[in-house]
Amino acid sequence: MARFDEENLNALGVALKQRETEILSPIATLSVAGVRRFREVRLEEGYRLKFSVDVDRILHSRAYTRYIDKTQVFYLIHNDHITHRVLHVQLVSKIARTIGRYLGLNDDLIEAISLGHDIGHTPFGHDGERFLSELCRSKGIGYFQHNVQSVHFLDKVECKGIGWNLCLQTLDGILCHDGEIHNQVLKPDRNKTFETLEKEMTAKKDDPWVKLIPMTLEGCVVRMADTISYIGRDIEDAIRLKMIKRSDLPRDSVDILGDTNGTIVYNLVTDVIKNSFQNSYVAFSPEVSEALKRLKDFNLERIYMNTEIKKHTGTIEKLFGILFEKYLNDIETENRSSVIFTGFLKDMSEDYIENHCKEEIVRDFIAGMTDHYFLRQCPEDMCPKTEFK
Repeated sequence: MARFDEENLNALGVALKQRETEILSPIATLSVAGVRRFREVRLEEGYRLKFSVDVDRILHSRAYTRYIDKTQVFYLIHNDHITHRVLHVQLVSKIARTIGRYLGLNDDLIEAISLGHDIGHTPFGHDGERFLSELCRSKGIGYFQHNVQSVHFLDKVECKGIGWNLCLQTLDGILCHDGEIHNQVLKPDRNKTFETLEKEMTAKKDDPWVKLIPMTLEGCVVRMADTISYIGRDIEDAIRLKMIKRSDLPRDSVDILGDTNGTIVYNLVTDVIKNSFQNSYVAFSPEVSEALKRLKDFNLERIYMNTEIKKHTGTIEKLFGILFEKYLNDIETENRSSVIFTGFLKDMSEDYIENHCKEEIVRDFIAGMTDHYFLRQCPEDMCPKTEFK
């Protein structure tokens, strides 16, 4: 049997790169275009494709592991069939790769952006993000934004402060995913650099309403898929928890998109493919875009702002403040027995420690917590109880 040596592996890499040029759209992002902050000769000369490596690095990150116990929408509710963050990013990945396949885009880049886009989410979802943002602003370190934090985790916190050295296109797609913003059409803002990435992160921390556009079509697809993945799924979860009834859904949206998650996803994905095929942009049709906007408005009013899921927010907000002040004090007094030293700063690189003030270190530690880990750090008599539904 012929020996499969290093030369064969390198030849395989060349063949895979050539295959991309043959099967992907001319406006797709080829693996050879991937740019890292620091050159890795072993990867450049090997058989692995750059964005595929990014996928693996994200999957093997500690932050990805913590997705398993991070709130998507509903927190302090025990129900085995309610969506958590880990399932959400997998759904985004599947939907985005389906769209990307029909548009001739790079599946690996789409998967990397999808799996990494919510790495920076706090415990307790968007409520936790809001509470941490208010604390960060009061400490003079800017707004907290989970998309900015996602890039920060993967680029500057993971691997004990060294980071994963992911490609610019992956980090840009993660930063610019902004799934809460409604867009009918997204056209990539190409020709970005790592300097652009840093400027956009700073701008977003200074002003959360700054609009960012991905530099690749793959990033645009993920941004659309983020909305597609959660809009119907959140409805199914709310129905399961008896917060709404299917008959409550707005009729003008149901007539176009359907009233089940499967139908909604199918109709939205089909519409994106039809309106984006062989174009230099990703788009919904005007009719479907309006129907989706109405459904998002319904979800905001009847689900996300529902008082039933907001009854513990006051307590959770107080606990965020208590932990933030506690860890700040532990750093200031060099309380080495504190969990922020034993569980976060231990073995952290000098580069991380020297380039982050104590408020930023506390921000990073709390943002990385899972829901249950957060509660375990809090005074027991203050912790709200989980409801079984």
